[in-house]
Amino acid sequence: MAKHPFHLAWFLSQGYGPKTWRSAWPGADAGRWMMPDLFVDLARGMERACMDYMIIEDSSNLPYTYQGSHDTYLKYAASTPKLDPAVLVPYLAQATQHLGLVPTLSVSEYPPFLLARLVNTLDHVTEGRVGWNCVTGSNDGAAQNYGHDKHRPHDERYDVADEFADLVTKLWEAWEPDAVVLDREAPMFADGAKVHPVFHEGKYFRCRGPLNAPRSPQGRVPICQAGGSPRGQQFASRWADTIITDGGGSIEAMKAYRGDVRRRAVALGRDPDGIKVLFLAYPIVDTTMEAARARRLLERQAAEEHMDMQLSGMSRLTGIDFSRFPLDEPLPDTLTTNGHQSSLAKWIGKTPRSIVQSYASKAGIDFTGTPDHVAGMMQEVMEEVGGDGFLLFNGYFDRRYIMEVCDGLVPELQRRGLTRKAYAHKTLRENLLEF
Repeated sequence: MAKHPFHLAWFLSQGYGPKTWRSAWPGADAGRWMMPDLFVDLARGMERACMDYMIIEDSSNLPYTYQGSHDTYLKYAASTPKLDPAVLVPYLAQATQHLGLVPTLSVSEYPPFLLARLVNTLDHVTEGRVGWNCVTGSNDGAAQNYGHDKHRPHDERYDVADEFADLVTKLWEAWEPDAVVLDREAPMFADGAKVHPVFHEGKYFRCRGPLNAPRSPQGRVPICQAGGSPRGQQFASRWADTIITDGGGSIEAMKAYRGDVRRRAVALGRDPDGIKVLFLAYPIVDTTMEAARARRLLERQAAEEHMDMQLSGMSRLTGIDFSRFPLDEPLPDTLTTNGHQSSLAKWIGKTPRSIVQSYASKAGIDFTGTPDHVAGMMQEVMEEVGGDGFLLFNGYFDRRYIMEVCDGLVPELQRRGLTRKAYAHKTLRENLLEF
C-alpha cells in the first residue's frame, strides 16, 4: 500500500460547455447544457468521493485555426461554445460544502484588480473553497477578441504572469487579517491603519490598491497552473499550490517531472511538499475488463472516424493548421509555436495519424478496466512516482460516467486506504495540505 493517501481532483476539460450531446448516455436535457444541472451532479459526486477540487477549463474565442475556419469546431462542439466559468462557481458552491472550485482566469484577459476582486468575492461566498487556475493565453484568436493583434511571445507571457500574480497577491493581502473590527459603539467597521494601498508600479501593470473588500477566508487563494514548458514550469514552481500535468505519459517521465518541480521550488525557497502535482488520468471503468476495453476501443475507432475533430484540437492548442500535413508522414522538426510548446514538442517527428490515435485515448497510462483493476494501477503508479495524486478528466462525460468514477472507482481507492473518506478541513488550502 502507498505510504500516504493521494489527492483526487477533476479537470473539467472543454470548460462550461456541451458534454453529453453525442454520448451513448446523453440524458434528457442535452439541449439545456448551458444550465448548471450536469455540473452540479458532477460536483455532488465529487464531494461524495471526497475529492479536493474541480478545475473549470476555459477559453474565450471561437477557434478558427483548423482549415482557417470555425466550422469543424462548431460541428463537434469542440472547444466551443463555452460559458464563463466564474458564473458556474456559486451554483456548484451551493450544492456542496467541502469541494474546492477552481475557475480558469487568464492574465491576458483580466486586469489584475478585476481578477483579484472577483476571486476575493468568490472565496468569501464559498467560505474559503476557491482557487485560481492561472493561465497566460495561447490562441491569437482570444488576443484579438481583447483588442490585440496576437499574444506576446511565449516566455514573455510568463514574465507578465509573474508580475500579475505578485500584484494580485498584494491586493488579496492589502487588508490585514484583523482589519475588520465591527465595533458598533466606537463606531469602527474596519481599522484604517490595517488597510494598505499597494502602489504597484511595474513593467506591465500599475495599481494603487487596496482591494475594496476585506481579506477573504484563504487570503491568498490556492493557485493552480499547467505550464509544461521550461518557462512554464519555472512559473509554476514559484507560484502554484497545485499543478496540472500529464507528466510525459509514463511513470519514469512523471517521476522526473515531479522531481524537477520540487527541485525548482526548493531553489526558490519554497517547501516542495506545499505543491501538489496532479497527473491527468482518463479512466474507463466497467463491471468487467471486457466491457471496459470494448468502450475504450469504440472511443479510439470514433476518433479515427472523426479525424478532423482531433486535428482541430491540436491546431487550436498550437496555432498550427494540421490540415496542411499528410496524415502518414512525420511532422517536420522545423515546426514552432507561440502556443502550447510542450504539446508540440511531444508531436514532432510523429505522423498526424499516430498522434490522433494516442490523442484520442488521452495519451499516457491506460487506466481501463474494473474498479479493482484501475485502482490497483493507480496505486502502483503513485508508489513509483511518489505523489501527489490524479486529476481525472473526460471532455464529454455524462451522468453514467460520474457514477462509475465517483461511486465505483473511488470507493475501491478508499477501501485500499489510498484516498480520503472524509474531509478534515473546511478550506481548499487546508485540504490540499492535509497530506
